[in-house]
Amino acid sequence: MIKKVVYKTALALAVTTVSTHLMANGVAINEQSASGMGTGFAGRSSSAQDASTVFGNPAGMSKLDRAQISGGFAVISANTDISNAQGSTSGTNDGDMVPVAAVPFGYYVRPLNDDWHFGLGVYVPFGVISDYEDSFQGRYHGLESEVQVVTLQPTLSYRINDRVSIGFGPTINRIEGTLTSAVPVGLSDANVDIQGDDIGYGFNAGILVDLSERVALGVTYHSSVDYTLEGRTRVSGFPAQLPVNGSYDATLDVTTPESVDVSLTYAHDERWTLYAGTTWTRWSQFDQLIIENENSPALFGTVEEELNWSDTWAFAFGAAYQITPEVVLRTGLAFDRSPTTDADRTVRIPVGNRKVLSLGAGWEATDNVTVDVAYAYLREDQASVSYTDYSADYRNSAHGLSTQVTYSY
Repeated sequence: MIKKVVYKTALALAVTTVSTHLMANGVAINEQSASGMGTGFAGRSSSAQDASTVFGNPAGMSKLDRAQISGGFAVISANTDISNAQGSTSGTNDGDMVPVAAVPFGYYVRPLNDDWHFGLGVYVPFGVISDYEDSFQGRYHGLESEVQVVTLQPTLSYRINDRVSIGFGPTINRIEGTLTSAVPVGLSDANVDIQGDDIGYGFNAGILVDLSERVALGVTYHSSVDYTLEGRTRVSGFPAQLPVNGSYDATLDVTTPESVDVSLTYAHDERWTLYAGTTWTRWSQFDQLIIENENSPALFGTVEEELNWSDTWAFAFGAAYQITPEVVLRTGLAFDRSPTTDADRTVRIPVGNRKVLSLGAGWEATDNVTVDVAYAYLREDQASVSYTDYSADYRNSAHGLSTQVTYSY
């Protein structure tokens, strides 16, 4: 009976991270645009700077008077300091578990007539990659995690009148992930390795209103997306007297959260433009996970895990200064709360409340080509993880660099 409980718990911890890692504040990807990154993504739903408005606000396509192709990528380098680690087993706490990662994006927008625009976007809304050392002291709660969602979004916008536009786009989303954990077995460790994938469907919708010649209001809704990950759970390293080694079919229902972005753009004069925005994310809908293990030994079958998240608000403020007709400078400051607390935080999502400072620039190289670059520095408050057998304090920071080229014709 003891062996059954130990193994079932270990499997639950490993499988549950498919969801917790995706739903964490620290792994929701914002880098879908270098032009938006420059202002800390303030005004993302109220300023249609280029074709990346397909994601920011589909209604913004109505602001583009020519066809555009826009694409680029962001490179993210993260660092984690682990301190005050304590545990019932020995191990290391290097904290160097996040490799440098690249996040690509691409968009296309084309006017169909004076009122209708068509757009297409490919981007990454959620993703994470981390890999602790094998000797990590908290290895029984997570080692390697690599999860990402890639979204394809065909989109239409319609200009209702000179001041109001609306936009809508269905999203086709593919999720895939690999997660590993160690399991204590006597004086050695066994291993649980999980892989799974699925395709889910949702939508993005937005409205853009010119309140005056200088002020624009944008609202964008990103729907939740339901997934049923199908894959396998591979178990190895258990002794022969506990016959659970092997590969088993597994399914896990996961829902990525819905969110609403509301922002304002204020054109103060020919040189200064100010931005402000807030994003509400519905984390509270994640109250329970149910994992089904098919064709498995009698030691485990259905595993249920309770979750405790709270809805969050993020705030961003930004500004742009037009130095010359061809060159614009940008800056932004964002504040983003974590939906999890010390009581529920895991080693796979050891994130706290964050602050982000960004700088950016745009250069209209020719009448048809614009180049945007942006840099962001992220720093989080200290966050603690606390298990019965392991506890530690985490402090996370990250540098992000993004570039984007837009061709209009």
